[in-house]
Amino acid sequence: MTQYAHITGWGMAVPERVMTNDEISRLVDTNDEWIQSRTGIKERRVADAKDTTSSLAAEAARQALEVADLAPEDIDLIIVATSTPDFTFPATASLVQDALGAVRAGAFDLSAACTGFIYALGVAADTIKSGSAKAALVIGAETMSRVLDWKDRGTCILFGDGAGAFVVQGSESPGGVLSVLLRSDGSGGDLLSLAGSGRPRAAGLAGFLDPTVQMNGREVFRFATRVMVASTREAVAAAGKTMADISLIIPHQANRRIIEAAARGLDLPEEKFMINLDRYGNTSTASIPIALCEAVADGRLRPNDYVVFVGFGGGLTWGATTVHWDVTPLPAAATRWHQVGRRTRYGLARVRSFGRRVLRKVEGAVFGSPTAKEDEPPKPPGSKK
Repeated sequence: MTQYAHITGWGMAVPERVMTNDEISRLVDTNDEWIQSRTGIKERRVADAKDTTSSLAAEAARQALEVADLAPEDIDLIIVATSTPDFTFPATASLVQDALGAVRAGAFDLSAACTGFIYALGVAADTIKSGSAKAALVIGAETMSRVLDWKDRGTCILFGDGAGAFVVQGSESPGGVLSVLLRSDGSGGDLLSLAGSGRPRAAGLAGFLDPTVQMNGREVFRFATRVMVASTREAVAAAGKTMADISLIIPHQANRRIIEAAARGLDLPEEKFMINLDRYGNTSTASIPIALCEAVADGRLRPNDYVVFVGFGGGLTWGATTVHWDVTPLPAAATRWHQVGRRTRYGLARVRSFGRRVLRKVEGAVFGSPTAKEDEPPKPPGSKK
């Protein structure tokens, strides 16, 4: 029995705080006209104290479950694509799993920079097609504002925070995710990077790089315009379609001039591209699902359309996927009866999580800690006993 991977739910979440170009001009030498003319960005959303990557991801996931009319228990797999996880570990996906009460789901994070959502969608689709899962949550979530150097004009003007999520389900009906193209070229890794805690400043120097985004904008621009055109064509051909079949292209929302160059390279009108970066900036892994949500809401994507998602990012990574959007939204009456149940489950998930933490403490108090010998850390290799 052949399984196909269909996108059946979608949702987004962005912080309440809006930061305009005028606000940024008070932090760094720039102005609204300069930013708009070079990037197309007018404003972006910025996380405040209550926002985390996992909280934004969980809210986007709840919305996607509402659209798909699924309960958290129906989810088998959660993948969070992010460059700004709450922790190195545990995975942000595990925090989302706990917040939703998705008790049957495996969960992990995926790191492929701004291309991460396409990578995650490809992994989820292949998992469903293999029969290893029936339903998956694919989430792109970022709090990029927390890893920016707000004195670096080349990067701080570009990024914003937010999350977007898809529900992907298996079905015997042909359609859904038709092709996935994933590529990488690590030789260009220095062109766009975010240092980790294990990356030294230089040989022989103490300390580590500050965790801020570093970018060679000119080189990234050239790379992006080239791979967006090539990967779009290849993904469409792999799906057995032509560019004339494509109703809409949803690109990674990095820079309007990159999208305009891609449109020229594909010999397509800009109207075929969904663009919303003027209001959100570059939300990295979240940009494509956020743009998809707005495209559906605006009526730019309809049942039986063919759509391409295409992106690029640090790594260097890039990718594209062609999707048959054979989704007919459920009538409101069909979902209303389930909404109360789902919201009750989210409340129970918080109670369950709290209860498990309490139980672990009780077990520790009752059964005690390991013996001194068991608790003693192992000696490093080569050390004397």
